[in-house]
Amino acid sequence: MASWLPETLFEIVGQGPAPSKDYYQLLVTRSQVIFRWWKISLRSEYRSTKPGEAKESHEEFLENSHLQVQIALIFGARILDYVFNLCEGKFDFLEQLSDNLLLNIISYLDLEDIARLSQTSRRFAQLCMSDELWEKVVQSACDTITPDMRALATDIGWRQMFFTNKLQLQRQLRKRKQRQESQGNSKF
Repeated sequence: MASWLPETLFEIVGQGPAPSKDYYQLLVTRSQVIFRWWKISLRSEYRSTKPGEAKESHEEFLENSHLQVQIALIFGARILDYVFNLCEGKFDFLEQLSDNLLLNIISYLDLEDIARLSQTSRRFAQLCMSDELWEKVVQSACDTITPDMRALATDIGWRQMFFTNKLQLQRQLRKRKQRQESQGNSKF
């Protein structure tokens, strides 16, 4: 199953904790953990410092407490735990799927499940709140979507349209049509 995974499993970049200006990259591939750093300093003795790199196999990383502490200090304990899981072969296959594929899958979930999924990670929160998802949900709930409904959804958002009751939607569609007609009449 690991052969389905891309070569790069995880990558994160960031600046060291204040007052440091140093820049770091952590890259986890199928076989290695690569940690890179760039020293940023105004002090003359550090200006000529070259970037550094540590490459270790997953097994070596799991035994290197010094590197683990550095990663925890720079990127936090959650990232260190995630890298540990990757090195131990515990992959999160959902994270590897494209947004379009995930949106298709999520669109089949019940509303309660969408709400729960949105609380699991930042990525799923963004996907669960996206107009693309709610457009799919509205399309599956409605027999037909008129051009007026599509225009209204563009104005107020597909999620808002889904949660608005029919009477309110009809009222909003009527108001929108009246506005367009009055604007059309004022042009002449």
